[in-house]
Amino acid sequence: MKRTIKYMIKYWYLYLIGTLGMVLAIALDMNSPIITGRIIDEVIIGGEVSMFKTLILLLVMISLGRAFFGYFKELTFDIAGANIIKALRKDLFDHIQGLSQNFFEEKNTGELMSRLKDDGDKIWHGISFGIMLVVEMLIVLIVACILMLSINVKLSLITFIGLPFIGYFAYKLEREIDGVYEKISEKNAELNTTAQENIAGVRLVKAFAREKHEIKKFLSQNKAYYDLNMDYAKSMSRRFPNIQFISDIIPILVVVLGGAFVIDETLTVGTLAKFMGYSYMIVWPMRMIGWISSIMAEAFSAMKQIDKVFDQQPEITDSPEAISVEHCLGTITFDHVHLSYKDQEVLKDINFTVKPGQMLAIMGTTGSGKTSIINLLERFYDPSKGQIMLDGRDIRGLTLESLRSKIAVVMQEVFLFSDSILNNIHFGSKKFLAMDNIMASASAAEAHDFINRMEESYDTVIGERGIGLSGGQKQRISIARAFSKEAKILVMDDATSALDMETEHEIQKEVNKLKGVTKIIVAHRISAVKEADEIIILDHGEIVERGTHASLLQQKGRYFNTFNEQYEGYMA
Repeated sequence: MKRTIKYMIKYWYLYLIGTLGMVLAIALDMNSPIITGRIIDEVIIGGEVSMFKTLILLLVMISLGRAFFGYFKELTFDIAGANIIKALRKDLFDHIQGLSQNFFEEKNTGELMSRLKDDGDKIWHGISFGIMLVVEMLIVLIVACILMLSINVKLSLITFIGLPFIGYFAYKLEREIDGVYEKISEKNAELNTTAQENIAGVRLVKAFAREKHEIKKFLSQNKAYYDLNMDYAKSMSRRFPNIQFISDIIPILVVVLGGAFVIDETLTVGTLAKFMGYSYMIVWPMRMIGWISSIMAEAFSAMKQIDKVFDQQPEITDSPEAISVEHCLGTITFDHVHLSYKDQEVLKDINFTVKPGQMLAIMGTTGSGKTSIINLLERFYDPSKGQIMLDGRDIRGLTLESLRSKIAVVMQEVFLFSDSILNNIHFGSKKFLAMDNIMASASAAEAHDFINRMEESYDTVIGERGIGLSGGQKQRISIARAFSKEAKILVMDDATSALDMETEHEIQKEVNKLKGVTKIIVAHRISAVKEADEIIILDHGEIVERGTHASLLQQKGRYFNTFNEQYEGYMA
């Protein structure tokens, strides 16, 4: 909550302007009962008909002025809320971007979307409409109470009797729904995740005929979400009628006692009407207090959820002494590198050096640690022991941005944005690329021809994660994206697994043409690694074999066996 208040302080002037408009609207409103009382006492009872038009005109002018200042008030508070939530969402998104890989492995997309969108909307509602109602309610209560006391103390005390009870029930209501809202927010995030995963993986669901299972899973979570909302409804239904009853009974008591004063001629009918006007102004906040409690409880709960994300700190950060590297040669050295993850050693004593223009190939069974080496190079994680160096400098002494700007990666799991093919390829480069450069990157990745066959060519918008493209097409666009970066280091993590041998061979020729570029290739196919300057074979996080294609065949070990399996029936 303190974090949100800091954003609100930044826009204090909007709240001040909105409150000024509110005060003017209330000031006009406070004159309505006075004029109504005069109409009753002086015109209806006193017979001064000549004043009637003037008083009615005053009421109309008050109504118009109140409407204008009311509009101004609501607009200003809304602008304040919109600016605050815009800044809050920006900072939250920036913060999420800076978090380490561990965070994203523990959190799901639906939960983070819920924090950014749903919780942001709830806070917006609270800091604009909710705060406006709270401030307005307090001003109206204070001013109306003072005016009522100036009219008749006894009637005022009758009116004030209900206020402590309403405050008590509102407090109990806020405490109850605050806990429920927190659970509702968490369950909403789970529901978002389930829906998002199902829609993203709809092909898989249909392929395995698991629609009924997914529907059952969604219904179960939807039922839990419904139950929590019912808990909220029950809390409201238990407490709100009490508030409603007290706020309804007060005007009745005022009429009864005030009527007695009129009969005793200690109070005029017009004065009673004026007092009733102010008492209704107090009754309105009383009726609203349950709703306001609900709005603010929802906003406070959302603030807590967002604070949990802000409280997460990245494990991988720039050290105070980190330097930005503008130019590098591209020599990569792993020096006795170990990596442990959740008390399990993933990599053990990894040693290798790759110089500019050289290619290192990494092979191994699934889970042997191939991708972990790539993650360490990108500093998604830091090694438990040992050093990783770029041109002789420990990469922990380089800024993350400058390090990663020197590396172009083709991920094992291809990700494409729901955008044009042009923008997906251009994403690899921070600098502007001419169309010729884009097409050159696509041609090198064997993607230009199939892109040109599309109706809108490079302007074709592809679906989320590349839906509508084949696995091979997605991989080729991903490779083109890496080529467009023109980085000193190229990493390809099983980048050609969905390609046919001929296309893979053509791409390999383009990779080999990259002079002065350090290349690290992770693959399962012998055809993808046999031209490497060095090949290392991993098993359970350890290098068990290393050498060139020819020397590894002579060792007649794991590489030799893999070669025979893949080329059985063919000539090497």
